Amino acid sequence: MENVTSYPDNQTLGPWTDYSMEYKVVSIFFVILICGIGIVGNVMVILVVLTTKHMRTPTNCYLVSLAVADLMVLTAAGLPNITQSLYGGGWVYGYVGCLSITYFQYLGINASSCSITAFTIERYIAICHPIKAQFMCTLSRAKKIIVVVWAFTSLYCAMWFYLSDMNELIYDNITLVSCEYKVSRNLYLPFIYFTDFAMFYVVPLMLATVLYGFIARILFLNPLPADPKENTKWKKESCQGNRMMSTNNSCSTTVRSRRQVTKMLAVVVVLFALLWMPYRTLVVVNSFLDKPYLDLWFLLFCRICIYLNSAVNPVIYNAMSQKFRTSFKKLCHCGPQRLEKPASYSLALTYSAIKDTTNGESPDHFTTEMDELATPTPSDQFLPSTKRISFEDPFLSGRVALCTP
Repeated sequence: MENVTSYPDNQTLGPWTDYSMEYKVVSIFFVILICGIGIVGNVMVILVVLTTKHMRTPTNCYLVSLAVADLMVLTAAGLPNITQSLYGGGWVYGYVGCLSITYFQYLGINASSCSITAFTIERYIAICHPIKAQFMCTLSRAKKIIVVVWAFTSLYCAMWFYLSDMNELIYDNITLVSCEYKVSRNLYLPFIYFTDFAMFYVVPLMLATVLYGFIARILFLNPLPADPKENTKWKKESCQGNRMMSTNNSCSTTVRSRRQVTKMLAVVVVLFALLWMPYRTLVVVNSFLDKPYLDLWFLLFCRICIYLNSAVNPVIYNAMSQKFRTSFKKLCHCGPQRLEKPASYSLALTYSAIKDTTNGESPDHFTTEMDELATPTPSDQFLPSTKRISFEDPFLSGRVALCTP
């Protein structure tokens, strides 16, 4: 992203003027503030998921991948911007720093986009295709997908080792060293930036728009789809006493949980679209201009938006997820110190759901929805009867298949 300010080739640069003190103060203040909050927040997300057993769900694995990518953006793109402001645009990290920092910038950017796409698809399958989700949306499969995402983006971004280079900027009164592209601007804009723009911005957002439309239809228009396995006999037998009341309450709680998790992830996608829009728009517009628009303050605004996108996700998790909020407090020793466990009824329901799984895959997807429950509800008074039901009870298994994706 530093290369967005690269100067046109073979141009007389004239006298050099340092950045104004106002620009230096504003840019350094916002970069330190946003990057500091973002680095701490994303590290906390990683620690919370890795150290808390019931937080290790497929969705949260994708959020860890996103947190790692955001850390790369903040450290490789955000922090070097401080020295750029202090030294008037000069590069102080040498040739190796030029190649590696540029590489990690784009690796973090592209990996974050792919991680968002991955958890969007996972949410779609879990909610819209609950039968397939039993063997597709598992913890082991999520880990494999994350490995593929990072392997692909690592190989794709390797081109920056060959496209970046040091360059001397000769002014009338000073010579500065910068980190820029080897190829000319008329080559890297259409072939590199447009490819990135399509693969890691347009396509993920179009896919997210379509998939979240299907998800919203299921959650808000038809929140409790019928289970293909249920039959009339089961309906008659399961409509008796507290058992049925407990099932209905747990189902409604699961639906609320699904809505909460989906809203949180949708907010992440929307902010990704909005905060990346200024920079992506600038690149597209400059590709059609003979002289690129490189206003210093607008470039700072574009960068701040990118850094903010990488820093805001932990804030969203804390604001919209009770599980993350509680885990963050415990990590900071601000809350109860006893280990929080998933609700006891979720364990029974998860185990019974395995009885309906015939493919032998790990059923760890089932913890996804139940572990994301926001807050206890009054329906918990019926849960002891659920706990006393045998794991082999066919009624319990039938109800789980109805309530769990």
